Amino acid sequence: MPVIEMTVELQHIRAARERITGKVERTPAVVSQSLSDRAGHPVHLKLEHHQTTGAFKLRGASNAIAALSPQEKSRGVVAASTGNHGRALSHAAKLEGMRAVICMSRLVPQNKLDAIRRLGADVRIVGNSQDDAQQEVDRLVAEEGLIMLPPFDHPDIVAGQGTLGLEIMEQVPDAAAVLVPLSGGGLASGVAAAVKGLSPSTKVIGISMARGAAMKASLDAGRPVPVEELPTLADSLGGGIGLDNRLTFAMCRDLLDDVILLDEDEIAAGIRHAYEQEREIIEGAGAVGIGALLAGKASVSGPTVLVLSGRNIDMGLHRRIVCGEAITERVA
Repeated sequence: MPVIEMTVELQHIRAARERITGKVERTPAVVSQSLSDRAGHPVHLKLEHHQTTGAFKLRGASNAIAALSPQEKSRGVVAASTGNHGRALSHAAKLEGMRAVICMSRLVPQNKLDAIRRLGADVRIVGNSQDDAQQEVDRLVAEEGLIMLPPFDHPDIVAGQGTLGLEIMEQVPDAAAVLVPLSGGGLASGVAAAVKGLSPSTKVIGISMARGAAMKASLDAGRPVPVEELPTLADSLGGGIGLDNRLTFAMCRDLLDDVILLDEDEIAAGIRHAYEQEREIIEGAGAVGIGALLAGKASVSGPTVLVLSGRNIDMGLHRRIVCGEAITERVA
C-alpha cells in the first residue's frame, strides 16, 4: 500500500502557537559579532537552547498534547527518543498529570536518561537504535493502548516546531537564510514551512552530521531508506526517518534549499566556538549551524539565522571538547 503524503502549512503553525502560548518560551535571537565579522554580513543566533527543557522539542510536544482529547490524555503517551523529545514530552505530560513512557536505545547519553527520569516518566532502554526503541513503542500502543507521539513524523509535532520559524521571521524579517539542524525533519520541515510561508525567497538549509544522516540519505535516494545509526557528537540527530514516513520526508524534499553534512571535528569546532566566543553551552546537534559557517560549507549572502537547538550535553564531554581534546570513543 503506498504511503499517503501529508503536509503542514502556515495556518497550522499559527494555530499551534495559540495552543502553546504560555507553555513555552519565546527565545531570543541575538547577533553574533564574531560570526558576522567572519561571514561579512549579520549572523543571528536563535537561542532555542534556552527553552525550558533545554531544547526546541518542547514546542512540538506541548502542541501535540494540547491537541489530545480528554479520553486520549487519560490513556497516557509513549514515544521513541534520542533524549530531547523524551524530555519535552515527559515535561508536557507531567503538567497535565499524564503517564509518559519514553523508549530509547543504548546510544542515548546518560545525562539525558537521568533528566527524563527526574520528570517521572517510565524510561525503557531497548536495543542499539531508534528503530529498536520504536518496536517497544509499537508494542505498548498495541497492548496497553498508549497514544504514540513520535519525535517528528506527526502533524501536531511539526506544527509546534514550526512556531520557532514564526519567531525567527518576526525577529529577523530580512533573513536571507536560516540554518537549521536536520534529523528526522520535524524541526527543519516545521521551520521551513513557517519561513517559506512568510518569506518564500529566504533559504532554509538543513545541517546534519556525516555519520548516519538518515534524511540526507533518503533525500538522495528519493525515498525513505534505512541508515545505520552511529555514535556521533550530534547524538540528537541520530536515528532513521521511518520507512513509512508520511510527512517530514516530503516536506524536507519540497522545502529545503540544501542539506550540509559535517564531520565530527567540525561539530566539535561549533561547540567550542559557542562556548569561547558566544558564552553559550550547546550540544553537538545545536552546534551544527555554527560548525557549517566555520567550515565554510554554508554559502549564503545576507542576514543569516543559526538555530541553536539544544544544550543538553554531558558536561564532562563538553569540558573535554572545549579544552581541545580529541574525542574518539563517541565516534569509534
